[in-house]
Amino acid sequence: MAQKILIVDDAAFMRMMIKDILTKNGFEVVGEAQDGVQAVEKYKELTPDLVTMDITMPEKDGIAALKEIKAINSDAVVIMCSAMGQQGMVIDAIQAGAKDFIVKPFQADRVIEAIQKALD
Repeated sequence: MAQKILIVDDAAFMRMMIKDILTKNGFEVVGEAQDGVQAVEKYKELTPDLVTMDITMPEKDGIAALKEIKAINSDAVVIMCSAMGQQGMVIDAIQAGAKDFIVKPFQADRVIEAIQKALD
């Protein structure tokens, strides 16, 4: 059965890119969110196998949303997405429970590798 993934990014273009990479590789994108508040709501509603989470977003950033999701389900699998130069935030995210991170602009093989590794 295809693994269910929730994509969280404030940029519609980025969500579309990730969705394209995932669907071409046999994953099922069950939902999308454009900020951390929506991310937490959608996580509760959809219970995805994995979440790709942008770090910098309006309303609630990715790290705050990650912490909330981990509080709901300590086994939640979240991969952070960051632009170059956000290493400090990436370290915070890993300490908060993120499984991995992928750097924008995305390389399809790196996205798939990170997701497969996180789901194993």
